[in-house]
Amino acid sequence: MFWREMLLPLRDPFLFGTSMTGSNLQYELMTGSYERILATPLSRSSPMIGRALKEWAPLVVQGLLIALVCIPFGFVFYPLHVLFGLVILGIFGIGLGALSYALALVSQNKEWIFWGVQQTLLFPLMILSGIMLPIEAGPDWMKSASLLNPLTYLVNAERELFAGGVGTDTLLGLLAASVTAAVGLVVGVRAINRNIN
Repeated sequence: MFWREMLLPLRDPFLFGTSMTGSNLQYELMTGSYERILATPLSRSSPMIGRALKEWAPLVVQGLLIALVCIPFGFVFYPLHVLFGLVILGIFGIGLGALSYALALVSQNKEWIFWGVQQTLLFPLMILSGIMLPIEAGPDWMKSASLLNPLTYLVNAERELFAGGVGTDTLLGLLAASVTAAVGLVVGVRAINRNIN
C-alpha cells in the first residue's frame, strides 16, 4: 500500500537531517564557538551526549506529523504502535547523530572529508535497507548485505508497527536502534575526548 511508503519518516527528515547534524558542529569549530563551550565547567562528554540526545525531538515530531498527514489517505492510526515506532526511531537517531558529530570532530577543518564520508555511507545504507526499493527483488548479494545494515531492521520494525502489528521485526528493530545508539555515543564521547587531549 502506498501509505506505508509515504509513512516511513526515515528517508528525508531522518537520514538526511540527522546524518548532517555534524555539519553544525563543524561550523562551530570554524567560528571558535565550540572552544567557548569547552571552557564551561561541564564534563567534556556532556556537549556530545546533549547534542546526540537533541536529535530525539525533531525525529519524533516529524514522524508524528507524517503519520497524521497520512490518515486522510487511508492510513489506520494505531496510537500505541505509532508511539513505539517513534521511540525506536528516536533511539536510532541518537546513535546516528552521535556518529555524525564524531565524524565532524575527526574531519575538523576538512569539510570535504565530512561530506564525502557522509554521502558515501548514506546512499548504500538507504538502498540496502529497503526504504526505496524492496530488497526481496534484488540479487542475493544485496539480500546478504542488507542483513548487516542496522537500518534494515529499523525499516522492518517501523513497517510492522505502523501496520498495527508487533512481532520479531519490532524486537529486532529495537535491538538495532539500541546498539546503534550505544555505539554512536561511545564513538562520539571518545572522539570528543581525543579532540580535547
